[in-house]
Amino acid sequence: MTFVGKNIPRNDGYDKATGRGIYTHDIFLPRMLYAKVLRSPYAHALVTSIDSSEAEAMPGVRAVSTFLNTTMKRFNTSATMVTTNPGVEPVKDQTIFTGEPRYIGDEIAAVAADTEAIAEEAIRRIKVEYKVLPAVMDPLEAIRENAPDVHPGLCEQKNICGEPVELLFGEPEKGFAEADLVVEASVTLPRVKQAQMETNAAVASYKADGTLEVYSTTQTPHPTKMILAYTFELPESKVWVKNPPYVGGGFGVRIGISGKAELIASALSMRCHRPVKYVYTREEDFIASDTRHGGYLKGRLGVKKDGTFVALDTAAWLNTGAYATFGVELLGVCGACGTAGTYHVPNLHYSGYPVYTHQETAGAFRGFGTPQGTFLVETLVDAAAKKLDMDPVKLRLKNTMKEDDQNWFPFSVGSIGLNECLEKAAREIGWEEKRNEKKSGVVRRGVGIACGTHVSNAAPFCVDYNTATLRIEQDGSMLVSTGIPEIGPGSTTALLQVAADVTGIPFDRITMQYGDTKAGPFDIGSHATRTLYTVSQVIDKAGTELKQDIFHYAAQFLEVEASSLSLEDGVISGGGKSISLSKLAYEGHLRGKQFIASANMVPPNSLPWYAQAAEVEVDMETGVVKVLKVAAAHDVGRVVNPRLAEGQIEGGVLQGVGYACREEMTYVDNKGFYNDGFHKYMLPTADDYPEIVSILVESKDPKGVFGIKGIGEVGVCPTAPAIVSAVENATGIRFYEIPMTPGRVLAKIREAYPDGKF
Repeated sequence: MTFVGKNIPRNDGYDKATGRGIYTHDIFLPRMLYAKVLRSPYAHALVTSIDSSEAEAMPGVRAVSTFLNTTMKRFNTSATMVTTNPGVEPVKDQTIFTGEPRYIGDEIAAVAADTEAIAEEAIRRIKVEYKVLPAVMDPLEAIRENAPDVHPGLCEQKNICGEPVELLFGEPEKGFAEADLVVEASVTLPRVKQAQMETNAAVASYKADGTLEVYSTTQTPHPTKMILAYTFELPESKVWVKNPPYVGGGFGVRIGISGKAELIASALSMRCHRPVKYVYTREEDFIASDTRHGGYLKGRLGVKKDGTFVALDTAAWLNTGAYATFGVELLGVCGACGTAGTYHVPNLHYSGYPVYTHQETAGAFRGFGTPQGTFLVETLVDAAAKKLDMDPVKLRLKNTMKEDDQNWFPFSVGSIGLNECLEKAAREIGWEEKRNEKKSGVVRRGVGIACGTHVSNAAPFCVDYNTATLRIEQDGSMLVSTGIPEIGPGSTTALLQVAADVTGIPFDRITMQYGDTKAGPFDIGSHATRTLYTVSQVIDKAGTELKQDIFHYAAQFLEVEASSLSLEDGVISGGGKSISLSKLAYEGHLRGKQFIASANMVPPNSLPWYAQAAEVEVDMETGVVKVLKVAAAHDVGRVVNPRLAEGQIEGGVLQGVGYACREEMTYVDNKGFYNDGFHKYMLPTADDYPEIVSILVESKDPKGVFGIKGIGEVGVCPTAPAIVSAVENATGIRFYEIPMTPGRVLAKIREAYPDGKF
């Protein structure tokens, strides 16, 4: 391979480094209007009257949309609305505007005006009267029989969104009966925010011919197009969704509709037939778009005296908020990958409950349920190691999944580099020397470890397929057209590295067209750790067909057998003869021939594996936890671009540091979430950035092109439990609730050492 494995600079780097890159926030169209939204001040209420006449009469106001004059067709803003597997009906519980708001921030009405200032004033002039209704905020409270119903008549079980998720493998109760030791744990996890740099936004332009063009921040242009067409009852062929071309980060917050930006901008544009731009303020982004699910998990692990795992039973009650979005699917991944995927346990059971409450929605956030499940299981494994007086690394090495293991996964396990990850992470952190050091004094250090697995694809858990078109231009260069966006990881660069090695065409002679539903055929989008893994598969398939066409045509020019030909560095050769692809392409052009291939396929799935070891420093007098170092070892199958892979790991680790130590959405009764911006949300800063050592392990998966697996989400998944493990090693105190803020840590220290002698 010539290009795969090399640190090729990313194609979008220059635009982004110089500020020349175009994002949705930068889009300005002729005669464009600006939108603002009226949001509910109540967690649950009925709108008894609404009067928008004063707003409509204002000079400069061009459209006012409310639940009275806008479609009330129900939808789901997540991409799962159009990617749920056959036979399963997706939850559709949202409308663009509502007369019964179900959380503080729910959308009541919107205005499009000549300026933002006019739109803001118009919103203030809309008169709304409410009847306040009972509300419930906690998922465990919400499932009680006397709790208010969030969606009356929609749930078969009390406030359970969709159906509970159940996984069963083997005979769990028999396994527990055979265990010599059973450990149990319950954990409480926070609601946290993606905090991507670019807020949710869209610019919509509805035309007189019935077409709708939308620029947006979506991670999934094609599913977004489908949701818009469904909601507004338009032919999909008349809806055009595109990134402009860049998206300022995603982390899951816009897999499908970006909050409701595309829907609201489109509804207003359809009323006034002018382009409408709606950009979420940072406050709106925090209080009125998806977050990571918080909630409660509990479990028990059955173990033999020699450390062999024999049974695992886990359950999760996660707060999906007022509307479903990804609630059902995420609870599935929480069990599948987070709790059931890492270890060979012959008897498994998991129950997952996505619970409606009267809070903002929770949906996809990097890791998609795996961080929550991993936190619980790694807590149980550490507890078992402590009870058995066994080294936590050795206990994990003994029980990790092996390639020939059978488990509940509906696909083969594939290659596994997990034990190598564990060994390398432990070695890098100095496990043998530091783990058993005596801990004393005011400032203490400790080390911990955690591991796990995720997926490289959304299939077979939902509809997931790819299509790509490869076209040789008349000068022998190549255009690759796909439906994926570029949300920041550099996928479009890495994919061209794969395309170059698959086809034999030099990297610098290939261009990719992406993030545009007209330019590229259907693709489910950039999420689920799937982009590089899945799109490389369809590029490989199309590339193989393309080369066959090229060789068949070149054989006529060279008067050799097509089977003898190869294509390397843009030159076709074989049988002692050669011709450049550029010359062949032009000769073909003169004779009415162009080389083009398109391929469509449902890709397989491969499991990326990982282990992270953390070293922390804890101040016993202040409760401050400082993460000093994280050794992050990741089985990526085959490294395509080391620098890009390391960047993904480092970004994920820092998000994991925030999850463990700082970040938390705090709800205030009758006011909503306190955290309405970066000034009130404790994101990690440069001062919190630990030393991060990225260790890339190559296991060369048999299903991936060149052995590739996914990398995008997995950096965040084991970080928090590794840090919690390190804090326990330093202090002797196990934390079952995160984040470990100084107040929480200090309270536990005082509880453990009431006399102040530590």
